[in-house]
Amino acid sequence: MVDIIEKKRDGERLSKEEISFFIDGYTAGTIPDYQASALLMAIYFNGMSSEEQGNLTLAMVESGDQIDLSDISGVKVDKHSTGGVGDTTTLILVPLVAACGVPVAKMSGRGLGHTGGTLDKLEAIEGFHIELTQEQFVKQVNDLKLAVIGQSGNLTPADKKLYSLRDVTATVNSIPLIASSIMSKKIAAGADAIVLDVKTGDGAFMKTVEDAEALAHAMVSIGRQVGRNTMAVISDMSQPLGFAIGNALEVKEAIETLQGRGPEDLTELCLVLGSKMVVAGGKAESIDEARLLLEKVIEDGSALKLFGELIDAQGGNSEIIHDTSLLPFATYEINVPALTTGFVSKMEADEIGVAAMVLGAGRETKDDDIDLAVGIMLKKKIGDAVREGETIAVIHSNREDVSKSMKLIQQHIHISKEAQKKPELILRMITE
Repeated sequence: MVDIIEKKRDGERLSKEEISFFIDGYTAGTIPDYQASALLMAIYFNGMSSEEQGNLTLAMVESGDQIDLSDISGVKVDKHSTGGVGDTTTLILVPLVAACGVPVAKMSGRGLGHTGGTLDKLEAIEGFHIELTQEQFVKQVNDLKLAVIGQSGNLTPADKKLYSLRDVTATVNSIPLIASSIMSKKIAAGADAIVLDVKTGDGAFMKTVEDAEALAHAMVSIGRQVGRNTMAVISDMSQPLGFAIGNALEVKEAIETLQGRGPEDLTELCLVLGSKMVVAGGKAESIDEARLLLEKVIEDGSALKLFGELIDAQGGNSEIIHDTSLLPFATYEINVPALTTGFVSKMEADEIGVAAMVLGAGRETKDDDIDLAVGIMLKKKIGDAVREGETIAVIHSNREDVSKSMKLIQQHIHISKEAQKKPELILRMITE
């Protein structure tokens, strides 16, 4: 192990065997944290070649279980978002793409931070359960073309162990380590094709377009190396996506989007990502043809109907697709007034996300309970005109005192005298 650390410290490339030796030993506990930390820091400073990143990813995949989806007919397409505020795309994309005939066998996680993850959002639907056996999972995707479940306990144990170490050794922010961490989970989950939504801006992990582009290229390269058709979209997260921030509120917004009356930015991003998934799944020759298919399944109601069938199949109350008042709702709705007149010039998405977390919509630590009913509904986005005293957001809360959340929202939705251009939503497409 000392030789491997020394080699990477001096900027040399590690072989497949050396990387496997490290991952196998660290997972088994024969390589101590202090040596693993030294190697992570050497990778942080010296980076990794594409080949090294591919080998690191595969070694992490092979450290645990791998999901076999070969019994599911068709090209299985997965989607991953690097996260953000108000990112409800999975709830919309799964039925949308499946309605076009592409099987979507989705494994999702829980949120830590601003709001819940996809699983938390789905659990806002009464009765919905996220645990299926492998046989039930495969059968449901073959029957309905879609399923969404929690991640298996033993997928990529090396990644779980390494991530905890990176967190306490200031090596989280390394593109080779981020890329291999994300891609190891996607590859272990068994999809044939992967579409990545890499966020950039205030509310994203990658704050600059350049960093987001570097991460997207790294992940696409890894996917291609291991034989998975992989492509990425870089999208803006300088303001929350859509208007809803909070679990039940986001489920409601997802249903409205499947009904064809969702927010413009959320709808557009789903159509862009969905088009790539439909092409990757072999159900359209071009992006334009795929987009027309997606628009058709929204218009004719088949995507919404399939969302209802997904809810039914996993024990939930599918009546919510017709009556969203059946979702959990908060006791108080409190308007947040603008403090001045002008135009919304900037929205610090991560801080607005914190305002939702303070209400109970997210977790500060992994053991925190989430209040599925609470959150924030935005009434303005960047570029919108606003008058002093006009409502810029509505706080949904189960406690009367929301002063902390209100202050955060008013501080981090900036209003200026001059009209601002709306931010561009889709910034780059990465296919190689």
